[in-house]
Amino acid sequence: MKKAGAEKKRARRSSAAVKTAAGRDPATDTPPRKQGNKKDVFQLFAEKVRDHKDLVSRWAVLQETRVEYFRGKDFVSFLKNHPELKDILESDRHLEVDDIVNVLLSKNLLVRCDRVVKTVRPGKRKLSTWPAHLEIFPEQEFSDNDAFFAWTFVNKRPLWQTLLSLSWPVLTLAICLFPVYPHQAKLLILYSCAGVLLLILCLLLVRALIFGASWILLGKRIWIFPNILAEEATLRELFRFWPQKDEEEKPKLTARLFYAIVAVLAILLLRHHAPDEAARARYQKRVSNIIDDVLEWDPRLALSGMMDSMQSEVNGTETNNNVTDGGGSEKAASPDYVEHEHDESTEDKDLYDEKI
Repeated sequence: MKKAGAEKKRARRSSAAVKTAAGRDPATDTPPRKQGNKKDVFQLFAEKVRDHKDLVSRWAVLQETRVEYFRGKDFVSFLKNHPELKDILESDRHLEVDDIVNVLLSKNLLVRCDRVVKTVRPGKRKLSTWPAHLEIFPEQEFSDNDAFFAWTFVNKRPLWQTLLSLSWPVLTLAICLFPVYPHQAKLLILYSCAGVLLLILCLLLVRALIFGASWILLGKRIWIFPNILAEEATLRELFRFWPQKDEEEKPKLTARLFYAIVAVLAILLLRHHAPDEAARARYQKRVSNIIDDVLEWDPRLALSGMMDSMQSEVNGTETNNNVTDGGGSEKAASPDYVEHEHDESTEDKDLYDEKI
């Protein structure tokens, strides 16, 4: 009974707050013209809260739309830690957290969402803390019990993002013109890209080795840089080094032993079929030739090479014709050539008789 009474009291207070924010007494409020020119304080409050770094939020898919959302309990703790943000609301600064959120919901600045998957998946202890897929909740009221709220307005884009979007066509054109770059610029770009790629591959290999060793030996899941491959993560979350607490069940000993044997067999197999030094040298030579062809390509050199090859083909054809026409007749007419040919045929006949 007490719980039902508290719910009714909070509902009346929320409705009263919405009415107070929506329609005020014209005698005490500012004139409508001034209100039209002045931006809504709740809009300013929503933009300020969304841009704040201390409010934990994630990105998810809401009805085929990518939205940014937060949890109700995180919003309550956020306003407790930053009460100065309520000063933006001016005369409504004394409203409770649930009243503020209800006003934001009524102004369509927020929408309450719910997780799409409501059952615990096999192998996990509880539901996902931050679901990747959401749906609209039927009752648009504030709650801090497993409730999610998504921003409905488009956030202002910073200047650096605008400049970055304008630089993409220039970058694409620069990539297409790579073959005509100077040789030193090609080397710089090649070694920079190769270094970044090598760093990424080494990082992925190290985190995989640490995870495999910790999973087999200790039965724990430890991913360093856990969000490095996440598609929806902020820059701060992307480079977070240490993972969160493992919420899944501890792996069984039989599974750990099985994968340990598989890992040992895979290492032995790779070591047995590894290329030898000669094969490695051949592969390195082929790769070096390919890289040299890309780096040393030049339109002027290509054109001059085509002209040289055409000239050499013409000279070779003329030489072969001269040898066929003139050289053959001279050899046929020369007595020394006839005598030499006769000696060779005699020697071949003697060799044949010896073999018999």
